[in-house]
Amino acid sequence: MADSNPDEWLERIKKCQSLTENEMKQLCEMVKELLMEESNIQPVQTPVTVCGDIHGQFHDLLELFRTAGGFPDSINYIFLGDYVDRGYYSLETFTLLMCLKVKYPSKITMVRGNHESRQITQVYGFYEECLNKYGSTTVWKYCCQVFDFLTLAAIIDGRILCVHGGLSPEIRMLDQIRVLSRAQEVPHEGGFSDLLWSDPDNVEDWQVSPRGAGWLFGSKVAREFNHVNGLNLIARAHQLVMEGFKYHFPEKDVVTVWSAPNYCYRCGNVASVMKVDEDLEPTFKIFSAVPDDYIQEAAASHNTQRGGYFL
Repeated sequence: MADSNPDEWLERIKKCQSLTENEMKQLCEMVKELLMEESNIQPVQTPVTVCGDIHGQFHDLLELFRTAGGFPDSINYIFLGDYVDRGYYSLETFTLLMCLKVKYPSKITMVRGNHESRQITQVYGFYEECLNKYGSTTVWKYCCQVFDFLTLAAIIDGRILCVHGGLSPEIRMLDQIRVLSRAQEVPHEGGFSDLLWSDPDNVEDWQVSPRGAGWLFGSKVAREFNHVNGLNLIARAHQLVMEGFKYHFPEKDVVTVWSAPNYCYRCGNVASVMKVDEDLEPTFKIFSAVPDDYIQEAAASHNTQRGGYFL
């Protein structure tokens, strides 16, 4: 790895210029080494900015950084997963975040989403994007190895739990998350899967999820979980909300943060990031999608038959 130059990679990827296959191999190895040192619930201190789904919308990710106040040299970030699939620039999006992780390892925490999975990325676009851009699936395989080491959750000052999806009937205590074996493909069921797939909803207790994985959980479940674990709030992503963020229950103890504006280039929603300062009172910064010139250019370079994975 004597020829590796992560700073130069970062400058290139900021311009949406892909790395070579060999550079991607080196980058993924570096990131894996960093992620191996992190726990299943990575502790993070305030002030911090929490970001929801990105889904390959690279230019909107740059807009997110502008909205939040800059790259992680000056700000702590937690990303809640779903970096890839559906957007045209999943490869560049995940590469940028990995480059930032290498440059600022303690300033950016990357949580795993349900799309950080071999099975899901083969359906919703990332696999095919890597195949188109590199002519083989090798880079996709490197990225999937990184997915396996992403943390399952983050906790802000011991009081705000950050996960991609939600809660699990199999997990009552935070320590039950800490002992999960995370270095694997996302299982089809169980606590690990539920953290990435579940959704808050207006249900009494637990209800089977229409997604086919995870659960729907109600306000009573959230309230009890937060009480038992000394939490103020569960921050999660996983669901499009048109206004960029949403508190789900009257107690304001579960919030969705959504960071992909004009999702799939057609939903018309705004996006947000959640800022948490030392007082642990969240504030939200709203941003909109960048002009679609980039998107039209990308669409023109794609086979039109590939449109199926966008919604």
